[in-house]
Amino acid sequence: MSGPSLFGPSAVESRSVEGWGVLERATELARGGEAFVLATVVWREGPTSGHQGSRAIYTASGELYGWIGGACAEPVFIREAVATLEAGMPRLLALGASDRFGDLPQGTTAVPMSCRSDGALQIYLEPVVATPHIVIVGSSPMATTLSVLAAQLDWRVELVDRAEFSEGLLTPQSIVVVATQGHGDEEVLAAAFKADPAYVGLVSSARRSASVRTLLADQGVPEAQLGALRAPAGLDLGSTSHKEVAVSILAELVQLRAAGAFAATVTAQPPVAPTAIDPICGMSVQIDAAAASLEVGDEVFYFCCAGCRAAYAREQGVA
Repeated sequence: MSGPSLFGPSAVESRSVEGWGVLERATELARGGEAFVLATVVWREGPTSGHQGSRAIYTASGELYGWIGGACAEPVFIREAVATLEAGMPRLLALGASDRFGDLPQGTTAVPMSCRSDGALQIYLEPVVATPHIVIVGSSPMATTLSVLAAQLDWRVELVDRAEFSEGLLTPQSIVVVATQGHGDEEVLAAAFKADPAYVGLVSSARRSASVRTLLADQGVPEAQLGALRAPAGLDLGSTSHKEVAVSILAELVQLRAAGAFAATVTAQPPVAPTAIDPICGMSVQIDAAAASLEVGDEVFYFCCAGCRAAYAREQGVA
């Protein structure tokens, strides 16, 4: 699959991605650190434009890639994808008439769909959160070893020297390990604290760590940040080689991650186009130029298809 243009993929290009192309895009997003939902149609009963194995992605920034269904399924998928991202838990989504599924597995979210195609879908929604982002500052053998080990866990790793480092490299979810070995430790740490990252660790002896804390306090670094500073970084394994120090630091980070220390609260962006509820079938409908609509009095109603529009017009006695 060719990569996106400088201005990002167009809406047509994003929708036309399918099959392995969706998984390739998912890999790109995961490596880039963006949270998203990967949706897979695991069961379908026609007629419906979604097919078993169809896939789509909805990102936390509100972008849609791939195809899992047409005008009835897509708005529901987007709405549920936003909820899935924010909950951080996978779910099974069942779309169709209430009598199409029988007994659904516990935890399945059933959405009645009165689409005139009479199709039905079951879609598995899987939230994918960003992998840890670790910035290692230093050029020692330990720093190199740690970067290699973290990369083996598929973490996003940046190994930079002191001159290359700035707080602009960091986000609130970043992990920073300062391994400058006494060369400007305080300056690097003070810059890192400006970004308020999730973890800041210093590779040093206990005596050197105490000295650095005092110097940072004199520079006005808040007590809360100094209290959170991991110095010396890593689990205490006693007297160790530089490779073992790298292992001890990574072990501490894995332990903290398992405890939820680096978990980010994801706020997903809703679709740009607003939505309305079809008064006939109850489906979510995107309000755009292509939507079927009907003005009744001073209010405009929107429909998933021309059939629902006609049915509502008959109910209201309007043309």
